[in-house]
Amino acid sequence: MAGRSAIPVLVGMMLLTGCSNTLLTKYQDMQCVANCDTPRPKVFEQPVIQTLQMFVGESGCWLVVLIGYFFRRMRSTSSKRKDDVAYEPLVRGDSADDTMRDEEEDTEGGMSTSQTLVDPTNVVAKPFVDGEEMQRERRPLTGWKISMLALPAICDILGTTLMNAGLLFVAASIYQMTRGALVLFVGLFSVIFLKRHLSGWKWASLFIVVLGVAVVGLAGALEKKDVAPSSDVADEMRPDHERETLMRSAMLFVRGAVSTAEARTAAETVIGILMIAGAQIFTATQFVLEESIMEKYSMDPIQVVGWEGTFGFSVTLIAMGVLHAVIGRTAAGRGGWFDARGGFDEVFHNRTIGITSLMIMVSIGGFNFFGLSVTRSISATARSTIDTCRTLFIWLVSLGLGWESFKWLQVLGFALLVYGTTLFNEIVQPPTLAFLRGRRRTARRQAVALGDNDEQ
Repeated sequence: MAGRSAIPVLVGMMLLTGCSNTLLTKYQDMQCVANCDTPRPKVFEQPVIQTLQMFVGESGCWLVVLIGYFFRRMRSTSSKRKDDVAYEPLVRGDSADDTMRDEEEDTEGGMSTSQTLVDPTNVVAKPFVDGEEMQRERRPLTGWKISMLALPAICDILGTTLMNAGLLFVAASIYQMTRGALVLFVGLFSVIFLKRHLSGWKWASLFIVVLGVAVVGLAGALEKKDVAPSSDVADEMRPDHERETLMRSAMLFVRGAVSTAEARTAAETVIGILMIAGAQIFTATQFVLEESIMEKYSMDPIQVVGWEGTFGFSVTLIAMGVLHAVIGRTAAGRGGWFDARGGFDEVFHNRTIGITSLMIMVSIGGFNFFGLSVTRSISATARSTIDTCRTLFIWLVSLGLGWESFKWLQVLGFALLVYGTTLFNEIVQPPTLAFLRGRRRTARRQAVALGDNDEQ
């Protein structure tokens, strides 16, 4: 567990890497790969390759495991040398018990997997089962049983690919807000498959989340208009424009590129939102599968992420080969989502896309590491709250870069999403209970005041 002084650093890095995931992916989608001088340039549209990037980043968690292993080996070796040289006092009767107690505490710390609901880019639902209860009953996940983690990895493949495809049609903030629908499917699947019980206020919070997602989707659909960038913007983007500063020219260029790439119809925006919301079904299935596995078995969360990254990378690579042979090689599929050869050619021959791919891999690996560190240092509920701030920061950055315009309807939808999620995670109390408790406190104070007056 990290010290108190390290917690703000962990939280800050979690927010930084988490925001970078979505913003870099959206920026990558905006890069022109062909016909750049035409009114309708071809941009980078490779959601499957972006899914592969995510799993490379998750697999990078094995570096953390490896570094930790060597660090423990070095520490144990140095301590053993000190024990060999140092004077050994008479063994006390309780020394063996102290040693056993220390070993048990180390084991419990390493096996703490009560927060195994790991999503590389978003966490909105807290674990269903108390970690201490799980710890007494679970066995280490080893041997061939590790292959069970391939099932949630496959769900992660389907969900992430759908979300990456949906991000092509919507703004980054709307993409992030729509992902709030995850808590709805997690709640429903926990009742259906894990036999959990949800109170009336839990169901009400899920309804609020659905309403918030609908409002955000409506805001996105009303904003999109199939309009090409104006000639004024194109004129101001010319490099020989002496009145504008370098920063102003760069901002205009970015805005012009976005307006060209983001000229989507309302129908396309709705399709993108539906794809992102539908992808939460696969993500919720991933969470439920992880929860059912971790109810019986235990493994360090960072290793769970590493194994899912390994399985996800392998399955995605195989699927890309099959889809390329069946669809990508055909005349209709060439240059499309399943053209693996064309997609890799764009990654390796376009410097901007290649650099952003590396940055996305690093940010995803960092988000998993810092997110798990925050979960262990504070709580899973705190991580969920911090992740809500991530959505807000992504929105602010998108507004600052000119990628989207401010909409009050989106503010309303975001507020509903935040309130529904915090209500479901029991971060805030239902208004009825708070009202009743407030009235009870007031009545008690009045009774005490009346009693004091009677005594006087």
